[in-house]
Amino acid sequence: MNVAVGLVFSGLSALVVDEVVDEGCRLVVRARTAPGAAVCSRCGEESEKVHSYHHRTVADLPVDGRVVIVRVRVRRLVCPTSQCCKTFREQVPGLLERYQRRTTRLTGQVRSIVRELAGRGAVRVLAALPVRLSRHTAVRVLLAIPLPHRLVPRVVSVDDFALRRRNRYGTAVIDAVTHERIDVLADRKSDTLETWLRNNPGVEVVVRDGSATYAEAIRRAVPAALQVSDRWHLWHGLARSVREVVAAHGRCWAAAGPKRQTLTRETTTLERWHAVHDLLDRGVGLLDCARRLGLALNTVKRYARASEPDQLRRPPYYRACLVDPYRDHLRQRRIEQPGVPVLHLFHEITALGYTGSGEPAA
Repeated sequence: MNVAVGLVFSGLSALVVDEVVDEGCRLVVRARTAPGAAVCSRCGEESEKVHSYHHRTVADLPVDGRVVIVRVRVRRLVCPTSQCCKTFREQVPGLLERYQRRTTRLTGQVRSIVRELAGRGAVRVLAALPVRLSRHTAVRVLLAIPLPHRLVPRVVSVDDFALRRRNRYGTAVIDAVTHERIDVLADRKSDTLETWLRNNPGVEVVVRDGSATYAEAIRRAVPAALQVSDRWHLWHGLARSVREVVAAHGRCWAAAGPKRQTLTRETTTLERWHAVHDLLDRGVGLLDCARRLGLALNTVKRYARASEPDQLRRPPYYRACLVDPYRDHLRQRRIEQPGVPVLHLFHEITALGYTGSGEPAA
């Protein structure tokens, strides 16, 4: 039995396991710290004089799909140094961390899961292990994971990104060779990047966009560094410049190119009528006609009902208004002088007797 307990709870080898209690849905391990001298966490002196005992309850890795609770009796010892604290609580390095309710190995497992999933996703996965954890605790564990220390490479790339578009931006510092993220700065100001470059020496090449802010920060912090234009921003700027040049010479392209044939509504109607009736004469159904021609079914029905194309022509309908007596005069003036201002035409027909206003009808 002792051998089996030692194998199952091998992670608790730093403790003296007294008993394991099976409570059905969970296992309770009662243990105590090993006898011997303990080191004071403040002065580093050893002591074996016990002042009192305390109990800590922590969670450990589950066994056989059941929660494992470890209840440890911890000693409080008297510090031998007179100028230090009177008493101190012994620690178990590698097993129990201060102020934690989980063992170190359980915390490591939780960290590996929240690093990948975070929040509610990590909670759902941990609940199946089973490990009891709330989403708020999962986020706190994620934020408490220490960031790995990475050496600053010779070639870095800096670029801004939007935390909240048009309101808040940050700066990402990336290894230009491996494309790994090195650091994230709180904003995109010149002073922030300059401070980071001064605190992280060794940068020889900086890849950046066309921002003058970054250029000034690099020039002040690392004057000898080579500034290289980012490939994406270089192509993006070139494409934008080409687009502006082409747009500025739009009339030249239109005059040099072939004349575009504009289809009138009457021409389109005639072509559609012939296409519909050609398919109908070959025995194609209305629904199939609509699919082949890319028209709505009701549109095909309307063309099919018309025996002649002239039946689909709709003469323009003008509502009677005060301008009707003066339309011939307006057309004649447009023919004689196409660029005549509308206000001049208004004054002319007013002199001829027009009593309406110059505002367009609502």
